[in-house]
This record gives sequence, structure tokens and C-alpha cells, in this order.
Amino acid sequence: MKHKLSSQGIILIRKKGTPMMKSKIWIIFLGVFLLCVFFSVAAVYAAPFAYITNQGDSTVSVIDTSSNTVTDTITVGTLPDGVAVTPDGSRVYVANWFSNTVSVIDTSTNTVTATIPVGAFPIGVVVTPDGSRVCVANFDSGTVSVIDTSSNTVTATSNVGGNPYGVAVTPDGSRVYVGNFDSGTVSVIDTSTNTVTDTIAVGSGPYGVAVTPDGSRFYVANTHDDTVSVIDTSSNTVTATIPVGSVPYGVAVTPDGSHVYVTNSGSSNVSVIDTSTNTVTTTINAVTNPYGVAVTPDGSHVYVANRTSDTVSVIDTSTNTVTDTIAVGSGPGAFGLFIGPAPASNNNGSCSQADLNAAYQRGYTDAVKALTSNGTTECAYYDFFTSTVHIPCFTTGGTNYWLDLGIYSGSPLLLDISNYGTK
Repeated sequence: MKHKLSSQGIILIRKKGTPMMKSKIWIIFLGVFLLCVFFSVAAVYAAPFAYITNQGDSTVSVIDTSSNTVTDTITVGTLPDGVAVTPDGSRVYVANWFSNTVSVIDTSTNTVTATIPVGAFPIGVVVTPDGSRVCVANFDSGTVSVIDTSSNTVTATSNVGGNPYGVAVTPDGSRVYVGNFDSGTVSVIDTSTNTVTDTIAVGSGPYGVAVTPDGSRFYVANTHDDTVSVIDTSSNTVTATIPVGSVPYGVAVTPDGSHVYVTNSGSSNVSVIDTSTNTVTTTINAVTNPYGVAVTPDGSHVYVANRTSDTVSVIDTSTNTVTDTIAVGSGPGAFGLFIGPAPASNNNGSCSQADLNAAYQRGYTDAVKALTSNGTTECAYYDFFTSTVHIPCFTTGGTNYWLDLGIYSGSPLLLDISNYGTK
């Protein structure tokens, strides 16, 4: 089979009488190539990092989750608490409660590259799915600051309820949900206008807020009445109230949306909620005054910041038991989505972290559609469900083209060039 490139893509020309041996050689070659790709991709996704804010010493501990060791410590503003990692893993935004600022950490160097003034007593932080904006809840101001990540400046301020704490954003980036601690409500912000379009009554003292991967529900921890409210986003109404432990703070949803992990600071345990029934199915002990909580991108482990013991507990989600305890800085809070993707790597170092992380988060079947190329990218991606290898080929006029290699039972090697656009 010959292949001729045209302006429309690849023209396939089948050549009659091709020897079977040539097909076998191609098949063996592709098999070896697929193995190389599989192991290189596995290596890329193996080690996300956790960024733990330590209130007591105004630092951030960087944990390599492959070894559960602290690999770096970064000095930020005073009394850091809220934290969020950008979808591409390139930056971490940290809310400094007493400094009234947000520190921006470059994860390639683990250094603070910008400090952004926001409202009074910033706490909750969330990054929009496209990475273009960061929303910061300002507790004392009763506002949410909107940061443009291209300039790291505040471009809008939204008025919400009394003493906002936790923030979370829908997967499509269209709405931000804010837990208002003193008001006992959740404000819904339309991100296209940065205005509040709805206010939802929940329990007393709403704190942590988390959304399911499909965007259908938000889970809100109510610290004063020891419950979690479940909000249906189609109607913005509370459809269930779940009793948990004492003084719940943090909330995290697994990537498959099947379970929610809630840190109960007062009872020093973690409640595990089955989202199909909205009931607590497991309570995990061996934690001390737990606060922030986050799940690894593959859903295999949950990391819990223990404020008074200066440690982070690692929970195996297959057994719901604590399998490791990591010493960090003083008074760890880690309030937010503090686990980022693995650093990207490939044969020439040109593949961007954003590309690989987008592929990871969107899943194998449509991962290649999430990838973008800058014309020099040379990372390959293997789609396990279609047995296809996708390789960035070239960029023309701002459009990305991908070389697709696939092999099917009884057929020779198939090549094609696909235009997946610019994302």
C-alpha cells in the first residue's frame, strides 16, 4: 500500500500482489512500536504531584506521589490555605489568607513567579477547565476575584454571599459554585458575565464544594450540622442531605464519579459516600484533624492533609485504608484540588504538559481530540480501545494534523492523516 499526501489528507493506494512477508514485517514493526509507546505513556502518567499548603510556616510541600516523598518546599505568602493546580499542571495558584494575595508557582522550577493582590482573606481557589481563569473566594470581602491566567491580573470581581469558602467549577466551565459559610447558601456564578444567577440554600456553615465529573451534581460539606448537601445542577436544588462525621471540611469526588471523600475534622475520620445511593458506605480512621482532600487522576489514591499532626495520609481507594503517612510542613491545609498531573516527557522533550494532561483527563477514546500540536511536538498517544497510535504530524494554518497508525486482524498496516482541529 502506498500513501500520497494531498491537501485533503492521505490518499490510500493499494498495490496488488504485495508480498505477505512485507505485511508481516510491518506488523512486527508496529507491534514493537506500540510496546514502546505503551511504556513511555505509562511512565508519563505514573507520577502526579501533590501541592500541600502549610499554614504554620507559609510554605508549600511538593509530594511526588510515585514515592510519597516530599521533593521540594516552596515559600509563599502568609498563612496559605486554598490551592489549585492548572489543568496542564504547569502552574499552582495558592491563596494566602493573611497576605490577601495569590501566589503563582511555576511547577517546572517550583518557584513563585507572580503574586496577585485579591480580596480580603482569600481561601478557596479553582481553575477553569480551559486554564484561562482562576476564581478565588475572598472570605472577608464576600466576593470572588477572577484572575486572567495569561496576565495574572484580576479582571473581574463577583459579589456573593457572606464569608465564601469553597469554590468549584462545572466541567464545561460555564458556572462556578461558591459555598457561603455565614449565609448557609451556595452562589452560582455565570462565568460569561461573572454575575450570580442563582442562590441555593444548603446546610449550616457550607465549606468544601466539589463537582462530579459529568457536572450533574455538586457535593457541599456543611460544617455546623455535620452533613453534605447534594445539588442537582439541572435545577439548582438540593436533592439529598447526607449525615457524615463531625465538622466536615473538605470534599473530593473520584474521577469516575462513583464516590465522594469527606474529611471530618471534629471526629478525625473520612466519610466515603457512594454517589449511586448518596449514603456513607465506609468511614476511614487513622487520620488526625483532617482538612484538605484530593484524589489522584487515576482514582487509585486519596490524599488527606492532617492539620494538627503536620502530615498527609494516603488512602488506597481499593481498600479504603491508610497505606502511608507523609511528614510535611506546619499546619497543612491543602484546601482544594491540590494534585496535578504528571510532568510530561518524551523523546525530545517538546511535548507539552497541557497536551498529555488533557488526554489523560478526557479518557482514552477521545484523547487525541483533546491534544494540540505546536508544530514541533513529537509525542505519540496510544488509544487502547481502537488499537490506534496517534502521532502529531504537522501544523498548517493553525490546524493540527495527526498521523494515525492502526492494525486490525487480517488486514495490513493502515495509515491515515486526520485533522482534529486546534481543540
